[in-house]
Amino acid sequence: QVQLVESGGGWVQAGGSLRLSCAASGLTFSKYVIGWFRQAPGKEQREFVAAISRSASSTYYADSVKDRFTISRDNAKNTVYLQMNSLKPEDTAVYYCAANLGISRTSYNYDYWGQGTQVTVSS
Repeated sequence: QVQLVESGGGWVQAGGSLRLSCAASGLTFSKYVIGWFRQAPGKEQREFVAAISRSASSTYYADSVKDRFTISRDNAKNTVYLQMNSLKPEDTAVYYCAANLGISRTSYNYDYWGQGTQVTVSS
């Protein structure tokens, strides 16, 4: 079955960096767009963070993370990365990766989800 497994979350002080990974199995990875979403404490909705096209030729970011976060992928390793720099307390959330056949900034368009990894940024 399809599995997406996030890793790399943790605690960091404001201004610090973290690198999240999303390892996929059970699907033809190169056919899927991969997105990162996050759900902050007390929020019901998952917020779009970034997405990357199948060949990595195109990337998309939420305005709130543009110029601080970088999404990349290695199709040979079935893995997508999210490099997060200049972290702010408002970046605190559970971060999820998700797979979809097309580009979308909307969470309900994604077919497969990981279990999430917690990122906590202290001020």
